[in-house]
Amino acid sequence: MTLKLMTGAAIAALMLAGCNANATNPADTGVAATYDKTVDGARAYIEDAEAQLAETSEYVGRVYWNQATNITFDTSWLAAKAGAEYTTLAVDLANGTKQFEGVDLPDDLARKFQILRSGIVLPAPSKDGAAEELSNITTGLDSTYATGTFNYKGEDLTLDQLSTIIETSRDPAELKAVWEGWRTVSPPMRDDYGRMVEIANEGANELGFENLADMWLSNYDMPPEDMRVEVDRLWTQVEPLYEDLHCYVRSELNAEYGDEVQPANGPIRADLLGNMWSQGWSAIYPLVAPPAADPGYDVTERLVAEGYDPLQMVKTGEQFFSSLGFEPLPETFWERSQITRPRDREVVCHASAWDLDNADDIRIKMCTEVNSEDFQTVHHELGHNYYQRAYKEQDFLHKNGANDGFHEAIGDFIALSITPEYLKAIGLIDEVPPAEADLGLLMNTALDKIAFLPFAVTVDSWRWDVLDGTTPVERYNDAWWETRTKYQGIVPPGARPSDAFDPGAKYHIPGNTPYLRYFLSYVMQFQFHKAACEQAGWEGPLHRCSIYDNAEVGANFRAMMELGASKPWPDALEAFTGTRQMDGSAITEYFAPLTAYLKEQNQGQTCGWE
Repeated sequence: MTLKLMTGAAIAALMLAGCNANATNPADTGVAATYDKTVDGARAYIEDAEAQLAETSEYVGRVYWNQATNITFDTSWLAAKAGAEYTTLAVDLANGTKQFEGVDLPDDLARKFQILRSGIVLPAPSKDGAAEELSNITTGLDSTYATGTFNYKGEDLTLDQLSTIIETSRDPAELKAVWEGWRTVSPPMRDDYGRMVEIANEGANELGFENLADMWLSNYDMPPEDMRVEVDRLWTQVEPLYEDLHCYVRSELNAEYGDEVQPANGPIRADLLGNMWSQGWSAIYPLVAPPAADPGYDVTERLVAEGYDPLQMVKTGEQFFSSLGFEPLPETFWERSQITRPRDREVVCHASAWDLDNADDIRIKMCTEVNSEDFQTVHHELGHNYYQRAYKEQDFLHKNGANDGFHEAIGDFIALSITPEYLKAIGLIDEVPPAEADLGLLMNTALDKIAFLPFAVTVDSWRWDVLDGTTPVERYNDAWWETRTKYQGIVPPGARPSDAFDPGAKYHIPGNTPYLRYFLSYVMQFQFHKAACEQAGWEGPLHRCSIYDNAEVGANFRAMMELGASKPWPDALEAFTGTRQMDGSAITEYFAPLTAYLKEQNQGQTCGWE
């Protein structure tokens, strides 16, 4: 999964990046000057604003790339300075749009004004020192997370190492110790996070928004309150499948650990689910796998047996896109990407895709290991890169996804085509297993994707209440677990200390990455997959379809991608799927065989956790 997406427009308008030191004040270049209060004046204003943002975005990208791939005092200092400079610029440009209030703007121009006003994740107010304070806080939060360790059995372990224990151990005492240990990193973040929210809300107010939550929710081509309703509607579509999965997994964990560790009823203990944040449960597949559902191969074992290294995994992902008719990645991609974890410095290992020059300097940043999870992640990250290239001819403010969920959906949509048929086509397996083996594959996919859905709703549901002031600092942690229990049906393995800030133990909170995009992407990726399989003439079960080597689907896919953010997202969705509404029904169709199995297994169980 992409944890931090960097595109040119996203760097400049979403990621609080830096700006050119020679153009930190829009007044110096005339963008903040008075323009005629006409459509022509508004167009001149936005053209000047885009020119400034385009000029600064490459500088921004390189500053942040250097900090993410080499965390030192100096690179963090530079990133903080650049962030403060850009925040000042971005807020001034956004505030400058107020001079055109009352002008009847054409749709294309109104869209750009909206992007400029609402696209800053954390706007600082224009008062002296606010941008610098905000940038120092955000850089500090990011670095605290990235460099966090926990001493376990006499060794300082990184998040990667601690996560491996969570994924592989079946000792509940060890799982509890490691789970709680990682969360000792985040309490120092809490008060800084609260101060950051105060500053950013002042900035949102200055831009005309009631609060930062409304500002974030204004990026979906509908009123913020309507978007919240839309999220609830989509969650209602997929919630029954999650409840079936939760019920089944809880029963299997109860059989493994007993009532004292995992009761047969109620919520699931969070540290037993094979993931540091309980957001994906595939690591416990061996505990919950249906009997006789072995597909006859293990992707990790096959990758190792075939001699794959991280570079070959990325090359294989590139070949997938080439089979759809996309041009090969540029040589600079291979020269400049971080594909494996360096041994000589601290880096941000969270997988991400970057576009540093709004043209062809695209890269991935990963600490790739040869396993099934990273094989899928490679395909996902490259989806971002190919999307970035597809819309590179758009105007600067349109160099982004139709909404933030599109970028994530496109990457995961491609990964849905990693089916047995695809694995055979690229020589990783010799035979496609029979249909009866599909149940295991579907279970494994559900543990990854269906388990993720309520977590994705949880993160921003909690954060919206924080950002709009509903949840005060002293209730951050209690509200976090109330929300997680409500949607996910999970609880911590023990009482949490009074100073706990467990949200900060998830990168996207201190990293200030909006999370609704992931929920939307998990809905749309199946919607894209169904549409693509229909275009390909696929007649079998949806979960067996792969679009590998289908240039016709690739052409249709590319046409949607080329739109970037130039049109409202329903237009882009319609261009590829034929419908203007996000819809979770493709998820239901994809997992239909598994749903039947879960309902059969859950007979006699008391499902739910209220």
